[in-house]
Amino acid sequence: MKTNNTTSSPLRGDRGGLSVGVFGAAGYTGGELIRLLLNHPEAEIVFAHSESNAGNLVSDVHEGLLGDTDLRFTDQMPFDKVDVVFFCFGHGKSEAFLKEHTVPANVKIIDLAQDFRIKGEHDFVYGLPELNREAITTAQHVANPGCFATAIQLALLPAAKMGLVNDDVSVNAITGSTGAGQKPGATTHFSWRADNMSIYKPFTHQHLAEIRQSLNQLQPLGEASIDFIPYRGPFARGIFCTAVVKTDAPVEAIIEGYKQFYADAAFTHYSDKALDLKQVVNTNKALVHCEKYGQKLLITSCIDNLLKGAVGQAVQNMNLMHGLDEHCGLRLKASAF
Repeated sequence: MKTNNTTSSPLRGDRGGLSVGVFGAAGYTGGELIRLLLNHPEAEIVFAHSESNAGNLVSDVHEGLLGDTDLRFTDQMPFDKVDVVFFCFGHGKSEAFLKEHTVPANVKIIDLAQDFRIKGEHDFVYGLPELNREAITTAQHVANPGCFATAIQLALLPAAKMGLVNDDVSVNAITGSTGAGQKPGATTHFSWRADNMSIYKPFTHQHLAEIRQSLNQLQPLGEASIDFIPYRGPFARGIFCTAVVKTDAPVEAIIEGYKQFYADAAFTHYSDKALDLKQVVNTNKALVHCEKYGQKLLITSCIDNLLKGAVGQAVQNMNLMHGLDEHCGLRLKASAF
């Protein structure tokens, strides 16, 4: 990764908040990130980068922003004018970009692709605040978690903390069509997706590696496998996840352990009642619920795949990296009715 070892300068926010650049700004995540940043009291978008849309109004691509901004896409990269950049590239493109371009050392990077989520010869911190909050606050570079990975980890991390993951875990999770990105495909267009369901990448989904990496921080999994079946759902956004863990632990102790684990979490909450997806859609919240059936612990979790599963969590990480309240710019209302 190329970096420029220029000396660190004060936040350009001295002119009125954090100065932000967005790469890959024309996709679903880019558009949703711009929506959040336009309403963030401490953020100012300096540039929205898209080579194919350079010169076009952002609101011509992200039509929901009509009337909210006159920002135009650009193919320029004025790193000297920003404090932080977000990479909303497709997977594999972030690493290639950093090999080809010099990013000043004082510019923080939040990558939403999977390129740097697994520990290796890089300095990216895995950006799941419920697990790595303190490391995120001092990080220069953060790898934002995957959407399925976020929902599944938030379901299982307290169980791992209590040492309950001692056998294979069965996980099913269904996601909205926005998880497949903005470019149309055979399994994303409306006439195929509506009133339909299907599975894809059973037992082999790319998020499994980061899930195991995080769980191993709290409890070595050994030979235990995460048997994950992902589903495509007939809706636009959200992830609804169920996980089954075999344990003899009493449900009262498990529930108390979950509540303690998330007691200080800004956006993840334990619910005493069964969950539904609309409780979290259009928010950065994650909800978790547990039930016990004999030796089987059923854990349910749900998130919005574009927000807590992507750009909402990325903004949460930006807030942590710059000493802001985690909730800043993220006080969003669920589309519950």
